[in-house]
Amino acid sequence: MNANSARSQSASKIRVSLFLIVLLFPMKGGDIVKNKFIETLFVGIDVSSKTNVLCALDFRGNKLLKLSNTNNKPGAESFLYSILDCLNVNRLNYVVIALESTSFYSTHIANFFSANELLLPFTPFVYCLNPKTIANYRKSFSDMDKTDPLDAFVIADFARCGRITSSPWRGAQFLALQRLTRHRLHIIECVSREKNYMVSNIYLKFSELAVLDKVDHPFSNTYGATSAATLTDFLSIDDIAYSSIEDLVAFVCEKGKNRFSNPLETAKLLQKAARDSYRLDKVLYEPLNVSIASSFNVIKALESEVKVLDKAIDKNIKGLNTTEFQSLTSINGIGSVLASGILSEIATITSFRSHDALAKYAGITWRVTQSGNYSSDNTRMTKTGNKYLRYYLIQAANSVIKHIPEYRQYYNKKFAEVPKHQHKRALALTARKLIRLIFGLLTKNQIYSNDKVGEIQ
Repeated sequence: MNANSARSQSASKIRVSLFLIVLLFPMKGGDIVKNKFIETLFVGIDVSSKTNVLCALDFRGNKLLKLSNTNNKPGAESFLYSILDCLNVNRLNYVVIALESTSFYSTHIANFFSANELLLPFTPFVYCLNPKTIANYRKSFSDMDKTDPLDAFVIADFARCGRITSSPWRGAQFLALQRLTRHRLHIIECVSREKNYMVSNIYLKFSELAVLDKVDHPFSNTYGATSAATLTDFLSIDDIAYSSIEDLVAFVCEKGKNRFSNPLETAKLLQKAARDSYRLDKVLYEPLNVSIASSFNVIKALESEVKVLDKAIDKNIKGLNTTEFQSLTSINGIGSVLASGILSEIATITSFRSHDALAKYAGITWRVTQSGNYSSDNTRMTKTGNKYLRYYLIQAANSVIKHIPEYRQYYNKKFAEVPKHQHKRALALTARKLIRLIFGLLTKNQIYSNDKVGEIQ
């Protein structure tokens, strides 16, 4: 191959790279465009709790930096000065910094680079990337060893090839609200985990109460106040089975604060469940009572903390995105907590080009399985996006179907289409429909109305 041919192939590769960047780089008006790509430094940082490893590439893929330092402020400052020197020496005018979103360890360094004044002349774009996305991209490098420097190289090359589809790091503006909403989800998961854990103890003490169908169950909520009192106030189920019906009616009325419409029927169902339940050795009842009472105390404490967090979230959101917050809360069924959870994860809707991009960011998309003339009907939700945003969107959909007839009808339609996993499938599809409405309202700064104002089809 002669020199002219080699130069021709090199130029062809550059043109292809430029074309890919124009198509794939998720940057909007005023961001990096095709004629600025060759002036950009692409930095990849492999983040861990104690050490960060950096690799920087130019648009041709040449390694310009290969560094390692501690994951603290002095280490980040050392990286910063090395990046600035590299930009000046190589006459580069722009910088893209990509990091894996490694738990909370990437938060400080991402915020450090995105808010640093020394980098501002170079129009920095900082991205926290999904580790699963990087792991899949890494597979394109066959027989590559797994080391921190190579991981940093893969991240930098991922950015260089224009494969980033997420929005840039938005700094600390929404970090406070995000910490509140994410902590709320953590507490909710703790409540759910505790309830699942205590099911076995409830079954051991009062087997029928744990397995009865809704129509035959004395209580609408197994973890409600009256049910909790039943499980903890009576030492054994014989105390219920052989109690007088009058005493049980009085017990139900007292613990239920006279909210039962038919306390006599409730008492009869409770006594029947007690008589149909298995009996245990007497030595087991007291330990089970202590365990069940402890679980109820934990649940009560956690639910109390949820109320505290709800108040803090409501207070925090009032200083941020007032218009977008009002747009979301105008949708029947979406209150301040759900709206805050959604906004804390998406920050501003301008980060997304379309409702498809927003759905992809939340992981509420489905993979198509097709080969030749065959197309599978069994498609799985990707769940590769932001799990917190996905949670709040699905919870919002679950609430909206109870308040808006159109969404309830859509949910019922999807529920009836398949013989299994009906609820999960229908709720996820309803959440995808809700994303179109949310995107339309936020992009147009509109309030929801029944005539579908703002919904993008």
